[in-house]
Formats: sequence, structure tokens, C-alpha cells
Amino acid sequence: MSYCNWGDTSAANIKYHDEEWGIPLHDDCKQFEFLMMEVMQCGLNWNMMINKREIFRRCFEDFDYDKVANYNEKDIAKIMQTEGMIKSPRKIAAIIHNAQCFQKIRQEFGSFCNYLWQYSKGKTILYECHEKGYIPVSNGLSDKISKDLKKRGFKFLGTITVYSHLQACGIINDHDQNCPRYKYIVSNFPCIKKKRYLEKQVQFFGE
Repeated sequence: MSYCNWGDTSAANIKYHDEEWGIPLHDDCKQFEFLMMEVMQCGLNWNMMINKREIFRRCFEDFDYDKVANYNEKDIAKIMQTEGMIKSPRKIAAIIHNAQCFQKIRQEFGSFCNYLWQYSKGKTILYECHEKGYIPVSNGLSDKISKDLKKRGFKFLGTITVYSHLQACGIINDHDQNCPRYKYIVSNFPCIKKKRYLEKQVQFFGE
């Protein structure tokens, strides 16, 4: 089975793959949304996150990091009462805290995108063998970024979670080589080929 055969997931997840996942992202609001959905996912599955996406957007005002950064205990209680919301006060509090950390990075670098894309020098990375379906859960780049984010105070953003985010926001192109989105990204965005880098738990998703 191809790594990009998401046919056994929800229609919303397939739409996410076809229209968003892996496309180079240069919008801070979307970066914050993707990052915080990764936070909510910890211990759960991505299909659930996509299906609850509209609930998250209502709870966090379309992931407006400036508004979320000012949330308080009353806001947490209100979010906890939202029907269909994941009932985790720790994760909700972490998203509020991360919004404040996100603001600080924007102040220092001009935007969160500037901060994150500096790690790949503005290019999408094509790691050796990933296009053939050999995909790790983390690597040296996600280790490095995760450590820096933790140093800056971010929570629930370990190396595996960060690697997933790098895939989602297009810094790493992990689409299957036969997937139309792989070809679209390579043809339309600046890319750089690199050898595999401190990869952990590599899985084969090819045929």
C-alpha cells in the first residue's frame, strides 16, 4: 500500500491530504493551528483531530494566537463544556501557554514562519528514501527544533510531534513519489535533497 493511500480514513482526512498536508506553509495563523492540533493529538489519532477541527476552531477563535494567549481559567472551563471537545484541561492550558510562546517568537523573528523555515533555509527537504515509503517517526531536524521550542517554553511538542508538524507544513515532503502531491510540491516549490538524518523507528509504507 502506498504511504499516501489514505482511502481508509475519513473524507475530511482525505481532503486534508489532497489540499493541505505537505504544502509549504507560510502563514502564521495556519502554523499555529497545525501545531496546536498536534498538541491535541498527543495520545490520540489524527483522524479524530481532523473530524474535530471545526470544534477546535470554535473553541480557539479560529486559532487566533493573540486572542488565545489572553485566555484564562474561565475560558478553559468554557472550552471544557463544549460538546465534542477533547476533555483535557492540561492540553487546553498548554495551547494557551504555547500561544504566549508563539507571540514571543513572532516578536523575535518577525513571524513564526521566519523562525521555522530558517531550519531548512526556506526550502522543502526531500530526504533520501522517504519518497519510496521509508518514513521515520522523528529525525535529527525534529530533535533540534523540539529542543529549541522546549527551551522557549512550548509544551507537548516533543520530537515526534514536531516531525509530524514538519511533514504537515511542508518543510519535509513525505508524500509517496507516486502521489500527485509529491510531484506538485517538487514542481512548484524550492526543494533540497538530503541524506537521512538521525532517523528513529523507520517504517516502510510501500507496496
